[in-house]
Amino acid sequence: MNNARPMALRLLVPLVLLAVAALAAPLAASAQTYQSEARAALVVDFDTDAVLFAKDADRRIPPASMSKIMTMYVVFEQIRAGKLALTDELPVSRAAWQMGGSKMFVKVDTRVKVEDLIRGVIIQSGNDACLVLAEGIAGSEEAFVKLMNERARAIGLTDSNFANTTGWPHPDHYMSVRDLARLARRMIVDFPERYRVYSEREFTFGGIKQGNRNPLLYRPVGADGLKTGHTDEAGYGLTASAVRDGRRLIMVLAGLPTMRARAQESERLLEWSFREFENYTLARAGQAVEAAEVWLGAAATVPLHAGSDIKITIPRRSRDQIQAVAVYDGPIPAPIAAGQRVGTMEVRLGDRKLGEGPLVAGVAVDRRNVFGRLAAVVGHLVTGK
Repeated sequence: MNNARPMALRLLVPLVLLAVAALAAPLAASAQTYQSEARAALVVDFDTDAVLFAKDADRRIPPASMSKIMTMYVVFEQIRAGKLALTDELPVSRAAWQMGGSKMFVKVDTRVKVEDLIRGVIIQSGNDACLVLAEGIAGSEEAFVKLMNERARAIGLTDSNFANTTGWPHPDHYMSVRDLARLARRMIVDFPERYRVYSEREFTFGGIKQGNRNPLLYRPVGADGLKTGHTDEAGYGLTASAVRDGRRLIMVLAGLPTMRARAQESERLLEWSFREFENYTLARAGQAVEAAEVWLGAAATVPLHAGSDIKITIPRRSRDQIQAVAVYDGPIPAPIAAGQRVGTMEVRLGDRKLGEGPLVAGVAVDRRNVFGRLAAVVGHLVTGK
């Protein structure tokens, strides 16, 4: 007897009483009303990976000093691997000392602690500090850049290529704002103990105090990182992250015309994103959300539990339009193991699927004994049920 059944749909109500697990399903606002003068921009929810705003997010752009996040990612990996220590002192070459652009002002033929060089890159955006680290770790900037590109590919940066450690203009040095957001997330997740440096507002080296260029650190928006960038070609850019009421957003802006425009637009877009969108937990892992019929089982039904927490990001005004639907092939044939995946919970906004999460059997259900199975088959033939 064929136990297959058409997909059964069950609407779970009331939705607002459910609590479900993290969906990594990007949500683009169905009616994106925000307008940005940035050349490219992206805002992503850290927990759900939902896209709150996007403008040319996959366009390859010159990232300027925002690409130093990748430089630091490689440095932090070297420290974690035990190949480098914060207390190590690296030599300053003439090439590093002569670097133009933003500087930490290291002195030629001296040695500088790695811990100071890290702050020189993150807070002071020192091109010279980048070169000292690259030469000290890999022997040359070229060799270090090879490490950057290898790691970029390994962590899924599909629209990025690095030609130097600093973001200095080069036709083969580019990133997309989506890749910058991905990289920022990896930095926060992979190196939480190092990420704290990005929130420091100033650093003094060699008697020269410089402030962090991230304008959001000086405004009451909850920002705690990451990195600005500017060249004539790139315009003014910012990769930033902020936390408010336990919710973190990552924002990337590129190609703004002035430093002031960058400060104003970054604050405006961040405020809009926090105001217009909210995270909702639809179900907690292990929460019973439905009961499904069982075919030839010792029990007639099996509770379906959320296999993981399911959280979504939606426009606040759309909350009442959200539907959660249990999708499974039913009746579910016994035996069923506790924790066995038996279906999917889909979260929908109108006819748009926002994401999904696993449904698992809440308890084990054995098969009926031979007499019970025979009775069930006979009953099915007689009644059609």
